[in-house]
Amino acid sequence: FQMDTTEESYLDLFPLDAIVYLTPDSENGKYYIDPNKVYVLGGLVDESIQKKLTLQRAREQSLQTARLPIREYMVKTVNTKNYHSETLAVNQVFDVLSTYYETRSWPAALKAGVSSGKGYALPDAVK
Repeated sequence: FQMDTTEESYLDLFPLDAIVYLTPDSENGKYYIDPNKVYVLGGLVDESIQKKLTLQRAREQSLQTARLPIREYMVKTVNTKNYHSETLAVNQVFDVLSTYYETRSWPAALKAGVSSGKGYALPDAVK
């Protein structure tokens, strides 16, 4: 993976049509990774997890959005708190994307990055 850190904004570094802002609030479940796109992970750190804040920011910046296909490949599990969240930490999203890149398998990738505490599991793991 090519990675670099900078204080410059991704908006200044890449053309808008090359940027995909990953947000759990997007309706676009990502089924493939386009090597010609730049994916923004954790473009906004929001400790309070305000719903749709990242989606709103992406729209204000006229960016494409996508989310990981958790809904498409995983099922909600029964848990005592009835808790289900598609919001992942930056390191979890990176784990999912890097595993997908290596395996080309969303089930394997989601298994690697989505912890059971999120209230989701692969269908074959639910008993």
